[in-house]
Amino acid sequence: MRLSAMGDVAMTVPVLRTFVNQHPEIKITMISRPFFKPFFEGIPNITFFAFDEKERHKGFLGLLRLFQDLKGLNIDAFADLHNVLRSKIIRNLFALSGKKTASVDKGRAEKKALTQPENKVFKQLPTMFERHVKVFEQLGFTVDLSQAVFPKKAVLSPEILAVIGEKNKKLIGIAPFAQYDSKVYPLDLMQEVINQLSKNLDYKILLFGGGKKEIEILDSFSANKENVINMAGKIKFQQELQLISNLDVMLSMDSGNAHIAAMLGVKVISLWGATHPYAGFSPFNQPLENALVSDRNQFQKLPTSVYGNKKVEGYEDVMRTITVDSIIKVLN
Repeated sequence: MRLSAMGDVAMTVPVLRTFVNQHPEIKITMISRPFFKPFFEGIPNITFFAFDEKERHKGFLGLLRLFQDLKGLNIDAFADLHNVLRSKIIRNLFALSGKKTASVDKGRAEKKALTQPENKVFKQLPTMFERHVKVFEQLGFTVDLSQAVFPKKAVLSPEILAVIGEKNKKLIGIAPFAQYDSKVYPLDLMQEVINQLSKNLDYKILLFGGGKKEIEILDSFSANKENVINMAGKIKFQQELQLISNLDVMLSMDSGNAHIAAMLGVKVISLWGATHPYAGFSPFNQPLENALVSDRNQFQKLPTSVYGNKKVEGYEDVMRTITVDSIIKVLN
């Protein structure tokens, strides 16, 4: 069970894909929000169960109904990959009914030590993927992530090709937004990154985002550039996943798009502001050199936040220490 957010749900995918590959005798039911169902399609032995937050599974009585719905599936063990109030209730109900349960340790104390301004303990923490593996180990299953498997590149539909044209160039995806401003690369610098990349006509640059404001910004990024295409609002979410699987590289913030690309086996270059890969949220199977971080010599309190939701005075421009040239270099 993992209900939200997009990036966190995407981070379960490589672990579950590897799990079912290494334990083909086990059937998994993945409980999450309906929107995330496409993440799990095509993975053998995984059935998706949609959590109906608005009606059937709303509130405490809804959680009791959820437990009854799940009980009807003859579940033998419950893996709580979320460890929040809702999942704890379901987990405890399974435990009370005699089923084996396990939950993820989010390492809150370690993350607090990493992000506190004074007496900071700056070290690599276990990744969320490693934490998910520990949950399955509690249930008696080993998962060797060094033997991870990835899906084949999707066949691009006529609808996608109608937007991007034939796939005859290097496809670079750029997802310049994140939930919090402290994780977003300055837009003027991102425009410069796109300007420089667009000069290479062997590149096709695809921009990802959503919502009216983001679409307007992406339109401005792509204006008067024949090899830069704003994909936002042009195709359905499932088609977006198919397209991302065909990218040669994805440039993303510390956000959901980084994890979506990584779960599909795509090279990811990630940019980090208030947050840091050491907190355990680096995209799956990506070397540390693919994570470009803000300058800690200049901003010694970094990382200031695990999720990017905390603002620190004087730290608004930390990402300006990641140069345009350094980004272009790793993308070429």
